[in-house]
Amino acid sequence: MYKYYGIALFAILLDQWTKWLVVQNMELGERISIWDPWLGILSHRNRGAAWGMLEGQMWLFTIITIAVIIGIIYFYHKDAKGKPLMQISLMLLLGGAVGNFIDRLFLGEVVDFVDVLIPVINYHFPIFNIADAALTIAVVMLFIAIILDEKAEKKKVKK
Repeated sequence: MYKYYGIALFAILLDQWTKWLVVQNMELGERISIWDPWLGILSHRNRGAAWGMLEGQMWLFTIITIAVIIGIIYFYHKDAKGKPLMQISLMLLLGGAVGNFIDRLFLGEVVDFVDVLIPVINYHFPIFNIADAALTIAVVMLFIAIILDEKAEKKKVKK
């Protein structure tokens, strides 16, 4: 059961390392093109939640993040036992939440750097980081895990 905590730790370490690289090696607002103009690394800071919402509400983010972390750990130990996909998704969720929480706690803002442009629809996607990606992937995986779990439960009931 505890073996999946390594996934959270890996997500946190990768997130913090990539953010450290950006902070140490780039000026705020500097952009390094990876695949111009679609993908780049842009040194950016976010003092809010997703897409800069609720900027400057650190007390709120602290309370919410602590509650989310407690909830994830509780749910992981209470309901995810024997469900690897759910365990992995919860640990990715934990890693993403902790990764951004570390930034808010020590920097007062979140370091974002992945800059994506979707040219087909001319959409500049909000700049994000590894923690954000882990959170997004985790939510998708969690939905899949819940759907699969519900299907398995329905099969048990029919038998």
